[in-house]
Amino acid sequence: MGYLAVENDKRIYFEHHAGEGRPIVLVHGWGANTRCWDTTAPALRAAGHEVVLVDLRACGRSDKDFDDVSIATLGADVAALAEHLNLKNPVINGWSLGGGVATEAVAALGSRAGGLVLTGGASPRYTATDDWPHGSTVEDVEGVLAGAAANRADTFRAVAGAVCATTPSDDTLNWIWGMFMEMGPRGDDSLRDLATIDLRKHLTSLEVPILVLHGREDGFVPFSNAEAIPSLNARATVVEFTDCGHAPFLEYRDKYLSELMGFLSA
Repeated sequence: MGYLAVENDKRIYFEHHAGEGRPIVLVHGWGANTRCWDTTAPALRAAGHEVVLVDLRACGRSDKDFDDVSIATLGADVAALAEHLNLKNPVINGWSLGGGVATEAVAALGSRAGGLVLTGGASPRYTATDDWPHGSTVEDVEGVLAGAAANRADTFRAVAGAVCATTPSDDTLNWIWGMFMEMGPRGDDSLRDLATIDLRKHLTSLEVPILVLHGREDGFVPFSNAEAIPSLNARATVVEFTDCGHAPFLEYRDKYLSELMGFLSA
């Protein structure tokens, strides 16, 4: 594990697990942290891959009092970390909000990137517009953030309960909720930024393979968002997880790992 200074003396936390196989960077979703990948990263390591995990600004073990928590800046952090670790053509895998971060990171890396994976990824947009009829509204996002401002614990408990299509065990729910509660309030502005940005130009311009792993019953990023991605970039392949919500790596771990490792081996 280590820390990378990214804004003055403020740092983000990361873990770098050595391996001879293709490097992959795992980027968590809003409010979560590196621990959300604890059923994924060990399998990737066992298969020989070089695995990097990172806590985004204001999350997990990273500092909480950053001035800039925009998606573009979070993506720049991931790209800087990949360069700091001298990763060779890394695949960047982003879950939920991390999908937007991963898209920004791959765009920043350009030819130095090896691929993009969107796991229930909030990319290229999280909210709907007239020409992108997929997602919630900015007002919906502000409603969640207002709820968090008034009662953080209950709001995040409700968000945690909506991650999976099938109600998880109490232990799993408490685990997800506990990660959310570790995020500092500054992290709320990352979601606020996600609600307004548009990454379609970035996604269209990427010249790397793209794998979209998405649950049909995703309550945060609709499956129609995933279905629309190949129309923006012909390099994209969409894999549907039926009867699955926002976290296919938790709900359908074996299939998720099979698809992900196949992509890494291609």
